[in-house]
Amino acid sequence: MLYTCVCKHCFKVFRSRIQTMCCKECRGTDDNQFDDIEQYLKRYPNSNALQISEELGIHPYVILKYLDEGRLNVSHGTFQKLED
Repeated sequence: MLYTCVCKHCFKVFRSRIQTMCCKECRGTDDNQFDDIEQYLKRYPNSNALQISEELGIHPYVILKYLDEGRLNVSHGTFQKLED
């Protein structure tokens, strides 16, 4: 069985034996962007998609797709007020 997929980076339609959101040509870009996001979140763990997008220049759509894929997780923490 082949799935019809759409690459989240170049929007190319392609066929694959597994459901994936990235074509072979964009796999390197995808891995690099994910590594950048992962490193950013280690430094700034309470960041949201817009903050990550502004800092790294990655479209928020791509960041949210990582959530859809299950590669990123949402954490519901608490915020504390910093003292002046």
